[in-house]
Amino acid sequence: MTGNDVSRKMKAEKAGSNTLRKEEMKMKSFDYVIQDELGLHARPAGLLVKEAKQFASRISLTKDGKTVSATQLMMLMGMGVKRGATVTVTVEGEDEDAACAAIEKFFRENL
Repeated sequence: MTGNDVSRKMKAEKAGSNTLRKEEMKMKSFDYVIQDELGLHARPAGLLVKEAKQFASRISLTKDGKTVSATQLMMLMGMGVKRGATVTVTVEGEDEDAACAAIEKFFRENL
């Protein structure tokens, strides 16, 4: 095996390991239509931040192409989410299954 062959083999192995890591890192998400007549206002936004901070996973909300972290109260309120709006909640991280279930339950009960 020549030096170039070894280099190509190492690059292929490295690329394969990156692919494996991407496959292992899954992401969960769900869409939710806001039911609260006031939308995502201060009280539920504050409770959402508190709930999201309990998890190691990154939790974010997306509406109309704008994405914000669920742990940033002012950013959440700045989204202007009104009743009837659809938000996409994305959860990614080591405890994403538990986090996604808890956040989805939070939305059903509070928004």
